[in-house]
Amino acid sequence: MEHGLRYMVVDDNELDQLAILAQAAKYPHLKHTGTFSNTMDALSALNSVEPELVFLDIDMPGGTGIELLRAVRDKIPIAVFVTSHGEFALEGFELEAFDYILKPLTEKRFQQTMARVIEYRQMKQDAKAYAVQYETEAITIKEGHNQVRIPISDIIYLEAMDSYTKVVLQGKKYMTLTSLTNMLEQLPADKFGRIHRSYAVAKDKIEELKSGELICGGHDLPVGKTYKPIVSKWKL
Repeated sequence: MEHGLRYMVVDDNELDQLAILAQAAKYPHLKHTGTFSNTMDALSALNSVEPELVFLDIDMPGGTGIELLRAVRDKIPIAVFVTSHGEFALEGFELEAFDYILKPLTEKRFQQTMARVIEYRQMKQDAKAYAVQYETEAITIKEGHNQVRIPISDIIYLEAMDSYTKVVLQGKKYMTLTSLTNMLEQLPADKFGRIHRSYAVAKDKIEELKSGELICGGHDLPVGKTYKPIVSKWKL
């Protein structure tokens, strides 16, 4: 990241606040704009500090993190839930949360989120967020005045990034201005399958299914708990 990324922490537990701040301190380009223990104070501060990234808990005084995000979704470009309440994950993703981390926060999990945040932000800064058109055997991504036609058979996996979807090929990737759900509705259902809230794969590119993850085109991807029964029935 060439420019600082302003972030805010909203969590009523001081130890959890410190855990996030300690991990964030390892990224020089992250600029701390405030830590708040309730949604009311955070809501007041949002207008003045305008953070690009907000780490949110769920259960807090004065309202939940879900309620806060719903009220000010347009003011939080990148929302990451850090919570003990896994049961709200679906609602969080329906609000286009960027990620949903279950406590206790670990360095590895924070690194995974930040890698996605940095890539997402860089691709947006580079104006690599394009409209997509669908054909029977290919998708066409518009790049300014140019168009890139991608055979569907070349796609390895798709990754949700907020309201965008990253299309990953061998050695290449493109950001498209469409949600993962919308893209999957247009692609052949027999060729692609969702394995996680944030990931869908080309079934013919799957190489190995492990406990909690699979290898697809040389990439290790997580398999969400709710998707494991579905994935286990696929013929690999």
